[in-house]
Amino acid sequence: MIKPKTLCAIGLVFFVTSYVFFALISLNTQKYIDLAHWFNLIGAVLLFSFNNVFPKNKINTGASVITTLGIIAHIGLCTIDFIMWSFGNDAIGSEKLREQISNTPLILYPFIIVGPSLLFIGLAAHALNFIKTNPISTLMVVIGGPFVGLSYFIWNNGFLMLISCMVFTSGLALLLFREEVKRWQ
Repeated sequence: MIKPKTLCAIGLVFFVTSYVFFALISLNTQKYIDLAHWFNLIGAVLLFSFNNVFPKNKINTGASVITTLGIIAHIGLCTIDFIMWSFGNDAIGSEKLREQISNTPLILYPFIIVGPSLLFIGLAAHALNFIKTNPISTLMVVIGGPFVGLSYFIWNNGFLMLISCMVFTSGLALLLFREEVKRWQ
């Protein structure tokens, strides 16, 4: 059986890879399979293992709930994006679906606007356990996460989104392998 720490590391690789696709490769060129969203979906699900690798305390309990809700929202978001991708060149059909989703708050807010952010918030809350012992790694997670959302939703900048995701996931990786990093120093 694969250890939770290994699942976390694999999840981080899949998650970053999805952001490489989002930032650098046109989603319209993914003719046969939507790799970006498959990598994102698999990465997000594997990030669930972070709920099991960090110290068990009150912060961890709350962070685990938030992270789990964020993963559920990512699954929903990827499902919606798979459906959108399936429209291919049918701009009218995809616009009708976009409009329907926009007019359905019980889908729009939990799966598109608020929900996916909970994954970043939950993992950042997990990272707060290490603010005293690993402040730089913790700040990478706490600052990188919001910048992923800001760069996408506010600034519409794919490159900044990718850099933010790399900072976020690098901070998580450093916290995940903090004992190994200490041994190398």
